[in-house]
Amino acid sequence: MNTATVQSDTSHTAGSILRGVVRSMFGFFKNNRLFTLGVFLLLALYLFGEIGAMTISPKMADMGAAKLNLKPSSENLLGTDGLGRDMFAVMVIGIPNTFKIGFLAGAVGVIIGTLIGLVAGYYRGYADTIFSSFADVMLVIPTLAILITVSAYVRVVTVEIMAIIVGLLSWPLPARLIRSQTLSLRERLFVDVARLSGQNDFEIIIFQILPNLTAYLAASFVGAVSGGILASVGLEVLGLGPQNVPTIGRTLYYAFNYSALFKGMWWWWGPPIVTLAIIFTGLFQMSVSLDKYANPRLQGSTRN
Repeated sequence: MNTATVQSDTSHTAGSILRGVVRSMFGFFKNNRLFTLGVFLLLALYLFGEIGAMTISPKMADMGAAKLNLKPSSENLLGTDGLGRDMFAVMVIGIPNTFKIGFLAGAVGVIIGTLIGLVAGYYRGYADTIFSSFADVMLVIPTLAILITVSAYVRVVTVEIMAIIVGLLSWPLPARLIRSQTLSLRERLFVDVARLSGQNDFEIIIFQILPNLTAYLAASFVGAVSGGILASVGLEVLGLGPQNVPTIGRTLYYAFNYSALFKGMWWWWGPPIVTLAIIFTGLFQMSVSLDKYANPRLQGSTRN
């Protein structure tokens, strides 16, 4: 067999695998309409921020960049607030920053939770007792109180620091979920076969157990993103979090602080609330769909 034939066979195999992956993804989105709708809502908001950034000057989101308290018009699509900021520019810049906090916090929480859950569930014994007890304690302690304390003592809070702070406190729920599934998977026959074939514990965890947790990891990530955005918005409404970077929570803080509701300035507090409603609706739909996909007891129900 010559080199050209080998390359042709390799290209054909790679093409077949790629087509199979595309068909599987298309089938998943087709059979899970709730998940597809949730992705569409989040993608629409993200594109609003990305495309809108091409049409505005970032300086319009700075204080004093425009006249105060202007109603929505052709020149200012969402009006201006009491700080002289163009609300359209604030939303265009604030939405991606809020997404960034949520996704980074979700990633940090799920990574930590997955590592702890895998170790506790696979090795059991003292490791399980220690990690499970620690997770139970973290679930009981009011997370918001810890976040307020930590954020108050951090001098300079950026979007990244905010995400890390929130993510470091969002791992207990993913850890408990992954631990329970790992406890079940480690008793399966394919794990015994892998152990008899000479695979060590690390290889069994990475190549045998972890791939079977994909759906649970995805569901945990969506839940962690939702929790991260909710926690960050809560802190920002209280005046904590990034100071000089527009976010949805910071916009609501200024709106409440300057009594926009009583002044009838609906364009100041309305867009952030509508944006949060869309975000949490999309994440909720994705979470429900992933729960049905991951939970065998729900897979018999009608797919939405």
